[in-house]
Amino acid sequence: MVTKKGTLDQDFEALLEKYDYKFQKGDLVKGIICGFDSQGVMVDIGAKTIAVIPTYEAVDKGENPENKFTKGQEGEFLIIREEDEDGKFLLSKKKVDFAYAWKELEKAKAADETILGKVVNVVKGGILVEVSGVRGFIPSSQLRSREADVEIGSELELKILTLDAQQNNFILSNKKVYDDTVEEARKNIFSQIEAGQVVKGEVVRITDFGAFVDLGGIDGLLPLSQLSWRWIDHPTDILKVGDKIDVEVILVDHDKQRVSLSLKNLEPDPWIEAEKKVKEGDKVEGTVTRLKHFGAFVEVFPGVEALLPHNEVVDYQNESESILQVGDKISTYIIKFNPADKRIALSVHEQMESELEPQDTEE
Repeated sequence: MVTKKGTLDQDFEALLEKYDYKFQKGDLVKGIICGFDSQGVMVDIGAKTIAVIPTYEAVDKGENPENKFTKGQEGEFLIIREEDEDGKFLLSKKKVDFAYAWKELEKAKAADETILGKVVNVVKGGILVEVSGVRGFIPSSQLRSREADVEIGSELELKILTLDAQQNNFILSNKKVYDDTVEEARKNIFSQIEAGQVVKGEVVRITDFGAFVDLGGIDGLLPLSQLSWRWIDHPTDILKVGDKIDVEVILVDHDKQRVSLSLKNLEPDPWIEAEKKVKEGDKVEGTVTRLKHFGAFVEVFPGVEALLPHNEVVDYQNESESILQVGDKISTYIIKFNPADKRIALSVHEQMESELEPQDTEE
């Protein structure tokens, strides 16, 4: 063991001279931080002169060694260059930390432990993470969420797939953490969950057709049509990954082990309120929400869309000498109202009372 030079007694110095001990490149030595200079960190390892840890071997780029080390601090260092003409050795602290980190990672892999990794970059084909100072790679296929949903700086639970120090090959999986426990969790959840229940979940993935919500071990599908009574172009209009939400279970398929969810069922049905306030023949003002080849959808009551057929759209455009667009306000008349089927037909022309079809009041 190398101790601080100032504390070496004469017998120990004589012993060193007797056996002509030489520090060599690749040796792991102990030493004490004794100062800082423009080159880096100065360390007393018991040699004839003070050894130096170059800044790039002491801290990461942009860091200040004085924020990481203190005078009098003891540590282990690797000799990366033997003494030069001035008798100075070059040391590395980062290589020592790196070696110990690999040893800990090897233990974690052998025990199949779950570890935490910090996301440092999103690259083609996956995610780069840092675990205990070691850079690793998570392929896209091993991510539970899409790369676009992963935030730089966030932490992910991971399991090690491949670890090869010689090849500097460090491959991890975020998906495997959940796959290893999901089967038991699925059994427990499917034995308890049923349609009509309101459950809590976390949005874990968003697609064009809906969002996947983690219910505590299984992912349920929240379809686009079940997000809101209002027209939604894309799930990201109202949701983001990580959102904690309450949802209603609307379908449980035990054979396929699938769960369908609804967000809009937790809101009052706007058609019930609309039935109380509007009727056939009423003039209403609404906002165009969608344009299709067969007509335009107009929100005539909060959360209630009605259809203005294509021929009526043409009449409106001819009379107003303008092209109807999404977001336009338009005045129309309700010519058919079927709240049971949630359908309303509109016209830009007022209808005579005799032209209006009587509503079916039978339940």
